[in-house]
Amino acid sequence: MLPALLAGVGLPLLTRLVSGGLKAIDNPVAAAAAQALDEVDAAVGRGEIPPERLAEANRHLERLSEIEAARETEILTQVNATMRVEAGSDDAFVRRWRPTFGYIVSFTWALQFAAIAYAMVATPHYAKELVEAMVALTPAWGIALAVLGINVVKRSRDKEVAAGVAPKAGLLQRLLGG
Repeated sequence: MLPALLAGVGLPLLTRLVSGGLKAIDNPVAAAAAQALDEVDAAVGRGEIPPERLAEANRHLERLSEIEAARETEILTQVNATMRVEAGSDDAFVRRWRPTFGYIVSFTWALQFAAIAYAMVATPHYAKELVEAMVALTPAWGIALAVLGINVVKRSRDKEVAAGVAPKAGLLQRLLGG
């Protein structure tokens, strides 16, 4: 969607946006690219680039956007087909991977925090290092807990659908008016 929007507003705006983004990067290559884009923008402003060439560049951007959108659509179609096959599977593991993942995450969470609590009591002089180690694990736990949360929500919706109840619209769907 974003590439189509950018292609629709045209090359001059795109050069300004990309230039602004590159200027925020502290790197000589990024700075040179930003300067080159600024020069293109200035040439457009002075009329040195004919309107028909800009129109051609915009058509090229639109075509690239169409190609990118088609590629993304194909990827999503394949992912959707895979998910449908998995959902219809009679394989016990495919049907039970969500609860298994939940039990593993819960057990690991409890084990880790019990070990940390014990280590802090047994060796309080290492408390600072233990807290730093816990903080270092935050991204890993964030991912695991996010996957667990998605699994719980998805399974709840699966159960609602199986019971013949229309699932409630999520926050994003309500915001988008769906």
